[in-house]
Amino acid sequence: GTFIVQLLQSGCIDASELKHKYRNEMHANEIVLLAYYIAAVNIETAYQEAASNISKEYVPFEGICLTDTFQLYEQDRDLISELLTNNSDRRMRQKKLRDIRVIVGNPPYSVGQDRKNAGTQHVRYPKLDDRIKKTYAAIGGGQSLYDSYIRAIRWASDRIGETGVIGYVTNSGWLEGRSGAGLRICLAKEFNSIYVLNLRGHARKHGTAWREEGGKIFGSGSRAGISVMLLSKHPNVAGKNKIYVRDIGKSLSREEKLNKVSKMLGIEVEQGSEFKWNLITPDRHGDWINQRSEFPKPHIHLAGTNKDESLFSIRSRGFVTGRDVWAYNDSKLSLTRNIRNMIDFYNLCVANPERDDINDKKKINWTEGLRKLCGEGKQIAFNKDDVHVSLYRPFSLRYHYRAKDLNSTLSYMPKLFPGNKPKNIAICIAAPAAGLGFSVLMTKYACDDGLMRLSQMFPLCTFPENKGERSEQGALLKKGTPKPAITDAGLKFFQAAYPGKDISKEDLFYYAYGFLHAPDYRKSFINTLDKELPRIWPVSEYSDFLKFVQMGRELGKMHCDFDEVEEYPVDFNQGETALAPLSPKEEKDFYRVTKMKFAGKGPNWDKRTVVYNSNISITGIPLKAYEYMVNGISALEWVMKRQQVSVDKDSGIVNDPNDFANEAMGDPAYPLKLFRRIITVSMETLKIVESLPPLDLGDKKK
Repeated sequence: GTFIVQLLQSGCIDASELKHKYRNEMHANEIVLLAYYIAAVNIETAYQEAASNISKEYVPFEGICLTDTFQLYEQDRDLISELLTNNSDRRMRQKKLRDIRVIVGNPPYSVGQDRKNAGTQHVRYPKLDDRIKKTYAAIGGGQSLYDSYIRAIRWASDRIGETGVIGYVTNSGWLEGRSGAGLRICLAKEFNSIYVLNLRGHARKHGTAWREEGGKIFGSGSRAGISVMLLSKHPNVAGKNKIYVRDIGKSLSREEKLNKVSKMLGIEVEQGSEFKWNLITPDRHGDWINQRSEFPKPHIHLAGTNKDESLFSIRSRGFVTGRDVWAYNDSKLSLTRNIRNMIDFYNLCVANPERDDINDKKKINWTEGLRKLCGEGKQIAFNKDDVHVSLYRPFSLRYHYRAKDLNSTLSYMPKLFPGNKPKNIAICIAAPAAGLGFSVLMTKYACDDGLMRLSQMFPLCTFPENKGERSEQGALLKKGTPKPAITDAGLKFFQAAYPGKDISKEDLFYYAYGFLHAPDYRKSFINTLDKELPRIWPVSEYSDFLKFVQMGRELGKMHCDFDEVEEYPVDFNQGETALAPLSPKEEKDFYRVTKMKFAGKGPNWDKRTVVYNSNISITGIPLKAYEYMVNGISALEWVMKRQQVSVDKDSGIVNDPNDFANEAMGDPAYPLKLFRRIITVSMETLKIVESLPPLDLGDKKK
């Protein structure tokens, strides 16, 4: 009842009108029973205090309904109509009111139930979702447009009709995300004035972008960024609709943000002038903030629906398991045991789906697909040939069980990386996502979808799964014969730029990798790359083209063979490794890592020194090495993050990087050597990137 309580306490309502408005013009809905009672008591108490000079009579608040607001407009009666007839009458009275002009709220920020929740179904609102489909989604966007806070915007926009005001505190994802373009475009058409206060606080961003988001407005209560929106419309308002956005500021603490907000006494009135409203002119994509720059023409897409305009004939997501803790492990022995146990238990559930322990998270991790198989009575068998080494996170290899039945999707990974030995290489980029930044990494391993963030993989070649597949020239390919993934159209595009020059498809693969590392490319198109897949073009000079090819090769080899490069020379504060030979058991104990950490205390860590374990402390780490970032985190910190022992609280499954060091590498010092190798990778990558030729960036008109 917070909003109604504050309205009653604000003094905005004239005393002569207070009783009438309280009884007739204020409404509140709540579906959680306890919250419903608390809201009613809060509102009634606030009214009692506000009306104390008028009457001592305690007046119950009859404008509150126990209801799901969205469901209220889907059907006349709900499940509790017969049980709570008085509540049902209130619902019908509110629904029949034609002139509700102000709607304020703090809608739920997600679709509701946890997608991992076994056997549950999301609540459906056919009428409301159809409105979203015909408006926001018709212009652009995805499944996220059906989140509850987006539904709340659509519902309120329709409920106030031609005239009214909406005030919401919501997730801020819609403000800058590509999926929110349809929503933004519709809001700009439907409302005369739009004011959005961006409070930042998006905890899922990485690196510099994460630090700039600052403190979370609701503390641990939300990892989402938060915005406050005020929308108003009236049919008689003349002139162009106006959009104003205010940014609370970068890298502010929660307390600093709230202090700024407390000084805002209204849209146009505040104490001091610390920050101003910015009048926004949306670009052609519907962007309000972080607007895109246009790629210069002619250019070519990395991959698209039209192969004649694409450099690659295929792209693939990484593995999506739906059960990473079960499907990946540092130990092949542990992975095999975990998967065998889960399969055995699953088969018991197929035989008896009414088991009391069917949802025991220590025995199984259900996904919607696995439940469907169980319902169909399909038994599953373990296959040892489905255990492969995959790149789980940047510079972090793990064993993976890639059987189709126990992964939500394999994407095209088997086509790109068949068998259990590296035969291919691929450029992996992070899928566009608002504010999370562009990143790219080459790998010779099949990878997880979380390697980069909804990983998009562009391979050097593909491998036919049957003898019926043909090359672009029409030749029949045998199973296992590699087929170039660079298109003929892509080759012709670059051959036209350099007439008579010798260019191969392999050259273009490495050219693309070098090009995507170019600093001026990333800087100039930072907002575009955060919303669209990359496009590339020929550099002006053929000699520069060759430099990009060569540097792309050097970067690619180093990033693919990261666990084979030379170890960077460092010093040891303790644990000098050039000691007398140790026995195998002593070696395992000496090099065992549980969690690496920086020296000093946060937030002022000394990153020049890393405490590897109680025996070993590394110093002399160049700070510049931390400038090489992958997916928003420095490559070195990825190693520190992944080379640590973890225990899953639900299943009890242990992941221990020392197991991978001993089982896969036969070297207990592998985590330490990996850290030193990634220093080398970082320093050499930065050196190569800084020497890349400049690009012709065009005029970048928006």
